[in-house]
Amino acid sequence: MPHFPRRAAVLRALALPVAALLALASPAPAQARPEPKAPKEFVALSDVDPTILQEIRYATVHNFTGHRIDGYRRPLCLLTQPAARALHRAQRALLPLGYSLKVYDCYRPQRAVDDFVDWAEDLDDQAMKAEFYPRVDKTRLFEDGYIAAKSGHSRGSTLDLTLVKLPAAPTRDYVPGEPLKPCYGPREERFPDNSVDMGTGFDCFDTLAHTEDPRIQGAQRANRTLLKGTLEREGFVNLPEEWWHFTYQPEAFPDRYFDFPISRRSLTGH
Repeated sequence: MPHFPRRAAVLRALALPVAALLALASPAPAQARPEPKAPKEFVALSDVDPTILQEIRYATVHNFTGHRIDGYRRPLCLLTQPAARALHRAQRALLPLGYSLKVYDCYRPQRAVDDFVDWAEDLDDQAMKAEFYPRVDKTRLFEDGYIAAKSGHSRGSTLDLTLVKLPAAPTRDYVPGEPLKPCYGPREERFPDNSVDMGTGFDCFDTLAHTEDPRIQGAQRANRTLLKGTLEREGFVNLPEEWWHFTYQPEAFPDRYFDFPISRRSLTGH
């Protein structure tokens, strides 16, 4: 077989510039963007008061969307330091009365709020309607104020919470696909929660969840009044449409909406 060494060398020389051009044309590997961190003013509530119970619902599938919410890497309550310290003072006032606070949600990253918005716009996804919004048409969630593009939770001084009678009984896990009961039904028919009876469950999209709704009477009203009065004395302001929703004032970040994920790592470097 003929051998053409000079021809092979020429072809190799021609191939080199082509390979170099292809390398220049190829996109560089994408660099992972560093995760945003929490400002030094943020703390884990458990570091300030480990006695306050935590049941971070959006880190689970037992919420109005039926899925774990984006940004909840760990079931942690993160708050600004002033809000956490005020909550500690409220807890100290309640413990001698035989009660403990229990938080459902604290700081909420913007990506979680975006997750809520995406879910609300998907009108076909109504898997959790029978529990959380039985009497509300999903097309009205924005108009009625249940879902919004921004949340005070993202500023770090707003939280959702309730009262638990001590000693605290365990709350069983939610089983995906189990039959759902309306959040405004009698306590014995609602999903079991170890909190005191507030008249509705947490995140109930219904006017019965309005803090001062006149239909709420007796022990249910007394429980709401105890929670609201205790927190107000420590600087918290209630959202009238939600008995569980409170904001510490003055807020440390009244005009900023954060998006760092909920995890211990977000607090590192403080």
